[in-house]
Amino acid sequence: MKLFGTVCIGLLLLSASVFAQTPEKLAFEVVSIKPAPSLMQMAADIQSGKMRVGMRMDGSRIDLNFVSLRDIIIGAFKVKQNQISGPDWLISQRFEIHAKLPEGSTKEQIPEMIQTMLTERFKLAYHRENKEQPVYALVVSKGGPKLTEAVEEPATAPAAEEAAKAPESKEKGGKDIMSVDTPEGSMKMKQQGNTISVDAGKAGKMRMVMGENGAMNMEFAKMKMSEFAELLTTFTDRQVVDMTELTGAYQLKLELPMEELLNLAKKMVPEVAMATGGGGAPGSAAPATGLSGNAASDPSGSSIFRAVQQLGLKLDSRKVPTDMIIIDHIEKDPTAD
Repeated sequence: MKLFGTVCIGLLLLSASVFAQTPEKLAFEVVSIKPAPSLMQMAADIQSGKMRVGMRMDGSRIDLNFVSLRDIIIGAFKVKQNQISGPDWLISQRFEIHAKLPEGSTKEQIPEMIQTMLTERFKLAYHRENKEQPVYALVVSKGGPKLTEAVEEPATAPAAEEAAKAPESKEKGGKDIMSVDTPEGSMKMKQQGNTISVDAGKAGKMRMVMGENGAMNMEFAKMKMSEFAELLTTFTDRQVVDMTELTGAYQLKLELPMEELLNLAKKMVPEVAMATGGGGAPGSAAPATGLSGNAASDPSGSSIFRAVQQLGLKLDSRKVPTDMIIIDHIEKDPTAD
């Protein structure tokens, strides 16, 4: 009986010590963080076809190329742009990050590892809050949508796949200029004359053609409304939320003047703002980010709004309750490993 009591006490003490332990944070085994290349280097990489953007995973290695801190936070916490409230320079500060995953870790654990990296290397401190945020609701106009259903492409035959790899085929298809890595796979960009073609695999293909009037014509072979809303977000000062209730994939065409493209470039890369008279300096606040959820100005004259209206859709200003990540503190420069 005495032995039984001793064993019980031992088990209780062991259980208490186990439950009292703090769970170990998931973290990368090794992390390298450095500033992204300059705009001049980017131009050279694009010319040579070596430009890579986004997140790429290869075995136990993960590479994040030309990513902003905002991009990193979005991926780490699985949120949208309008769910982050923080300084505007989160967009303009860009990095190259190379990390090694611990043995036995999974792809699903990567966001938590990135959170640990942000806390330890960038001293991220934040809290969560639910608050109303101004957004643009993508809705169907009264006259109904003017959209064409996407056509499913037939499966590529093996012979055609081999032909596509041939050097002469590559020459006809244009010059490789950039690869954008996403969790769903890589998007390959090629240029031929004034046309840029993008192949996003299962997500479809698109073409960007520079017109004689300086406008960019964007043609999408297969796009869902949720994806279209995310695309529109990059051209507006608020998050665009799909409220069309359209569930299919569609062929879309947009014509955007050069002014819209320059405004986007200024917003994303501060050096472009300097070169085009937008003011500011590298690392300073990027113009019109909408990152902090400020109210937008009247968009009635914006070309992006007119382009959306031509599709039988429209963007309505609304306020919706949003789960926010409020950034209390974050460093521009990461600490040494």
